[in-house]
This record gives sequence, C-alpha cells and structure tokens, in this order.
Amino acid sequence: MTTIEAIIERAADGTFTVYCQDEIFSGAGETMEAAKADMKRQMDFYRETAREEGFKYPAFLDGPYEIHYSFDATSLMKYYVGAGIFSLAGLEIVTGINQKQLWSYLNGTKPRKTQRDRIERGFRKLSKDLSTIFV
Repeated sequence: MTTIEAIIERAADGTFTVYCQDEIFSGAGETMEAAKADMKRQMDFYRETAREEGFKYPAFLDGPYEIHYSFDATSLMKYYVGAGIFSLAGLEIVTGINQKQLWSYLNGTKPRKTQRDRIERGFRKLSKDLSTIFV
C-alpha cells in the first residue's frame, strides 16, 4: 500500500489547507476534515479525468493508498488553542517557550527552526505520555 505524506496548515483567516509533499494534490476547507475531503475529491477527480482523457496519472490512485497527515507546528498550536483544548499557559509547560512568544507565533510571527523543533518535541513528548495511558 502506498502512503502519501500531506501537511495540514491553518490559514490566517481560520480556514485549513492540506497539500501533499511529493504529489500535486491539495485541498482547502472551513475545517480540517473539509480540507482533507476536498483533497480526496481532487484526487478522485484527477484520476477520473485522466482515465477519460487518456493521459497518464500516478499509479497509486488505482490501488489502495493511505494519506498520512501532519500539522505544521504553528497550525497545531492554533488548532488546539482555538478549540479551547490548550491555553498559552499549558503550551508554555509543554514547549518550554514563554507565553508572550507563543502568542506572537499564533498571531503571525514565524518561529525559527530551533523554536519549531522545541514545539514539536513538546507535542511529541505529550503524545508519548498520553499514549502510555492506554497500554
């Protein structure tokens, strides 16, 4: 089975986009689920159009494939803060980055690579801690 890697981002207007890292497909929507569904529709439409018109398309579209979705660090924080699941104080504990700096990341400042790495490490540790609950 082919696995496609896709990135989910939250736009400044609150909508979501999803795009494949190594393929031409993308989608957009009001919610994360809507963006994923839009990309899937685009993939199906591309395959059907290619078949009808007789041009080549990626072979994985004919077989079983799965899409592995990843959030970028800033979009992940925006999603969980916007949903009321995390506060800036909670994110400070998870990431080790002060709340004022986190606020600026949520409001347009792009974090440097070292800061993105800290954010990702914090969420990975949290994920690992949570996964031990269900062992």
